[in-house]
Amino acid sequence: MTQEGPAIPGRRSLRPLAGVLAAIAASVTGTRISLIALPWFVLVTTGSATRTGLVAFFEMAPYVLVKALSGPLVDRTGPRTVSWTTDLASAAAAASIPLLHTLDLLSFPVLLGLVALIGAARGPGDLAKEVMVPEAAERAGTPLERAMGLSGVVERLASTIGPAAGGALVALLGPMTGLVVNAGCFVLGSVIVAVALPRGTGRPVVDPSASADAQEPGYWRRFGEGFTFLRGDPLLLAVIVVVGITNLLAGAPRFLVLALDAPLGVVLAVFAVSGFGAGFINPVLGAVLVERVPRRMLGRVNALGDSLAWSGIPLGGLLAGAAVTAAGLTPVLLVCGAAYFLTTTLAGLRPEWRAMDRPRGNGAQREEAARDGARPVS
Repeated sequence: MTQEGPAIPGRRSLRPLAGVLAAIAASVTGTRISLIALPWFVLVTTGSATRTGLVAFFEMAPYVLVKALSGPLVDRTGPRTVSWTTDLASAAAAASIPLLHTLDLLSFPVLLGLVALIGAARGPGDLAKEVMVPEAAERAGTPLERAMGLSGVVERLASTIGPAAGGALVALLGPMTGLVVNAGCFVLGSVIVAVALPRGTGRPVVDPSASADAQEPGYWRRFGEGFTFLRGDPLLLAVIVVVGITNLLAGAPRFLVLALDAPLGVVLAVFAVSGFGAGFINPVLGAVLVERVPRRMLGRVNALGDSLAWSGIPLGGLLAGAAVTAAGLTPVLLVCGAAYFLTTTLAGLRPEWRAMDRPRGNGAQREEAARDGARPVS
């Protein structure tokens, strides 16, 4: 196990950061391919839109739930081990779908079970890769904000390429080929993390104040520590609440331009500018989280924060559909745009956000101050 602290012994190397980014790219690309191939397979074979939506739910619900609960496991076992093992589990489940279909053994309940397994494995796998980014940045001597930005760029680029590749595979070779490629991407991500990363990367971090013979805390104590830390940091809570609400909605300008029935060119321009502006947000928020959380607790705090922020995504479509049915499209767009604008604007006036501009200590300093009864360093 490694001790907590910003210093990484040895020469600086870009290999860990490049490896983590490559693993993220492989995993996200495979996932986005399956987002095209799997629903298309279900729709073609069953002809049921309800079953297609049910498959999507059975993947996302375990993803959010297991990711929220896997933080203590990532912190104790180490993100590297969790990443490559869960990627292998995802690959096995994804490859089982075309195999069982070929053998005429793929019933719909079996499909739901395999999809749930893919989602349950993806949650901790994605979390583990996120947790390795700060360490990889330190080893490379790369500023944290830049590393988080690179991670965001890789994820968004893979999210763009993946659906295009998935659509092409489905059109040319069928949805089962897309699922085979999906499994191959997970295998590639597992190999990158297990083999290509330098030895020592992604090991669990221990509390430097704990004695050598101290008993390791159990799962629920670790989970409780993460929850307590998150609840005691007003800035992180404010960030999570705002991101959760905005995930339930979208961007205020995008709502407005759609509600006004603007020409297609204007709509595309507004969406492009909104997307460009949104690209600056995640690296900053990610860097704030990493700077404020002790490295040994990063997995469990990040898991809880991500899960709370993502909790509104499955509900957004359901609420929007019901609202449009009841009130019509334009009123819903205007109301949602106003709600988004108020959320992002009024939240910025709260005092918690000022902590982002103050000199910041690392998470270990804040934890030590909290143990001594002092206010955490902002």
